[in-house]
Parts: sequence; C-alpha cells; structure tokens
Amino acid sequence: MTDSRAQFSTRDPLSPAFWDERFDQKFTPWDQGGVPQRLRDFVDASPAPLRCLIPGCGSAYELAHMLERHWDATAIDFSPGAVASAQALLGERSARVVLADFFSYQPAAQLDLIYERAFLCAMPRTMWPQVAARWAQLLAPGAMLAGYFFFDDNAKGPPFGIAREQLVALLSPHFDCVADEAVLDSIAVFAGRERWMQWRRRHD
Repeated sequence: MTDSRAQFSTRDPLSPAFWDERFDQKFTPWDQGGVPQRLRDFVDASPAPLRCLIPGCGSAYELAHMLERHWDATAIDFSPGAVASAQALLGERSARVVLADFFSYQPAAQLDLIYERAFLCAMPRTMWPQVAARWAQLLAPGAMLAGYFFFDDNAKGPPFGIAREQLVALLSPHFDCVADEAVLDSIAVFAGRERWMQWRRRHD
C-alpha cells in the first residue's frame, strides 16, 4: 500500500512518530498484506505450538495465523499507528498485540521463537548490535530466531540491508544458522534480496 502523495515530517526511524505518519497515511510498502508462504509452512509444520514474540509487528498478519494454529504468540510495536492497525486486523484477539519497546519488553514466559520480518532492516545500522544482543538475551539455548533477512548495500533506508558476512558476524557469537533458503514470494521492496533463515540459540 503506497501513496505517492504522502508527506512526512519525521525522518528518524527510531521515533514512533516516523512509523505513525506512514501508517496514518497508508504508506506501508513493506506490508505484504498477508502471511508469507515460508512462515506459513514453518508454523504449519511445527510439531507443537510455540511461544513466539514478533517484534516490530506492523499489521501482524503472521500473528493471526499463529493464533489460528494455537500458538502462544504476542506481537509488539512501539508505534501506536502500527498497533492500531494490527489490533484492527486481530479483532477479538487484539490483546495479543502490545504497544511496547523491544529493548525493554519482558515476555511473561520463556520464548521458543522470535520471528524476524523487516525489524532488523527498519533499524539504523548503528542499532544492529543492540538488536542482536537483545535477541540473544530473550532466547534460551535451543530456542530459535527465524524469519526473513534483507541483504542489500544501499546506504539509505529504511529498509537498511545487511551484507551476509555482517549478519554472520552479528549473530554467530550466540547463534548457529540451521536453515538458509531463497524466498519466492517477496514483495517489491525486498524482491531478490531476502532469505528465509533459522538461527538456533546456542550455549554461550
């Protein structure tokens, strides 16, 4: 959903107002409008429901699918505009969408999974070490970080792409990569530049 007439006064993606403006004006080119197929397959193939956190959830289509499969999933975003969009989508299950800052949010119970989709690449590159450290803090050994990682070298963003060697350097102190696959249903902003990856939290 994009609108070439959109006008924005906030340029700092670390400010909730940056994202509020874009949701208010329905300028959300990162929004797939549904559940990506590889995530759908991952959820449907899980032998048991997982306890999952979705940081920077946006409209949270994936949360709806997880809840339909009886997962104990929670989506968070620090943008009131994003939370309002997600809660409208979730309807009677809107309480599973929480206005919260990922860096201070404390899950009610230990997580099995953190789902990544356009959260890391929404962050300025200087924030990436903090994101990776928080992922490692929230996941116990054996738990999983899984989702979509955006590879690109364009200096401008968001989305801010990462180089593969940068991602490995960022995550390898705490995670082992156990899946790395091409994505076949990317939307335009990510097409040809994202991979589905699964990273297992290891014992430090």
